[in-house]
Amino acid sequence: MITKEQKKVVVAELTEKLRAATSLYFVDFTGMTVATDRAFRNELRAKGVSMRVAKNTLIIRALADIGGYEIKDETLAGQTAVIFGDADPIAPAKIIRQYFEKGQKPRLKVAVIEGQMFDGSQLKQVSELPTREELISSMIGSIHAPISGIVGSINAVLRDVASLVEEVAKKKAA
Repeated sequence: MITKEQKKVVVAELTEKLRAATSLYFVDFTGMTVATDRAFRNELRAKGVSMRVAKNTLIIRALADIGGYEIKDETLAGQTAVIFGDADPIAPAKIIRQYFEKGQKPRLKVAVIEGQMFDGSQLKQVSELPTREELISSMIGSIHAPISGIVGSINAVLRDVASLVEEVAKKKAA
């Protein structure tokens, strides 16, 4: 039995992690074997993501302390683990989907990514969103393309000037 004091500590920990996270994934892990759970947690940890299992009432209390989350009690029915995404808010969705497609648990109940809520049926769409690194590399590529074009144009002009000078030098020599 968990005491009131222990519940307060759990709620305080959850509140702190909820505030710091850029994305939250609430998953049902019922039926996960110990080996699958361990592998799942290790994969999350490798991506800099943490997971916390807690009673739904404590999760709801922590969400209420923060405010701004409209997650209903029925949505979290059953066993719930909260996955806290930090640097890359989409990484947890990709890992959850990978396990889900293998026919294993966990099952996504609801996700909140940078303030926007997605229900469990939208796992595929969420996991296909580009990661922060993909967005940054795409932006750098977009910025780099015009610069390369400018450099290529300048080089072409310089080549043309060099060939023109060469032609003039040949005519004067003849």
